[in-house]
Amino acid sequence: MTILYTKETLEENPTLLEPWERDVFTRFSEKLSDKKAPFPCIPATQGFALNQLRYGFLRDIRTEESAQNLKELLSRYTTISRSTGKYASLIIFAETPEEVVEEYEIEDYYHWFWNTLNTLAREDEKEWPTHIPKDANDSAWEFCFHGERYFMYCATPAHQRRQSRSFPCVMMAITPRWVLETFNNASKQQSQRVQEAIRKRLVAYDSIGPHQDLNVYGTENNYEWKQYFLTDDETSPTKCPFEHLWKEKHVK
Repeated sequence: MTILYTKETLEENPTLLEPWERDVFTRFSEKLSDKKAPFPCIPATQGFALNQLRYGFLRDIRTEESAQNLKELLSRYTTISRSTGKYASLIIFAETPEEVVEEYEIEDYYHWFWNTLNTLAREDEKEWPTHIPKDANDSAWEFCFHGERYFMYCATPAHQRRQSRSFPCVMMAITPRWVLETFNNASKQQSQRVQEAIRKRLVAYDSIGPHQDLNVYGTENNYEWKQYFLTDDETSPTKCPFEHLWKEKHVK
């Protein structure tokens, strides 16, 4: 059974978890609470400190069960996210065995990520929101599931230069759009100050400059899908892997 956990539950009941689950949660806790090398995303560190994040675990990424686990977790999370706080996010840890870490490259994880999102969309029990474009190359497009809009973030063991996207197992942070809207609707001066602080942290955290695809939702020439999974260099994909399956399902 897929379960949503709180930080408090995981810290107080470590025996609930398998060894690999305990290990990656500990590594995540260290990453988000590190004062010497602060994680760039300030809202994420606040959400962690305030126990407003929720956590879930997926089976081996090479199995079909992995995507089904995520479908169940995200369906459940959609129903409770608004009660968890203004820094809400769902943190997903996917089992990534040692042999996968040794063999997989960035491209392999990229395909897993988009295949997983395609599965979610294909099996979504609710219709895609009518006000969100169907074309991923529209600046207003973003991933939706169960009627909710989400920003997707993926980190992998293969990322090295972008430590902000590096983690011992595949890790996803799934943030409802309403959380980001609340953040962006703060005073312009305050919002700009936080964004500048995030960028400054990012420059210090990674050994490569901020990716060209990082942008603000809704602005011209911004494509959300490109930000979900960043490369470990300066390259940028030209076609969204989600587009084909989207058209297959919805265009008659």
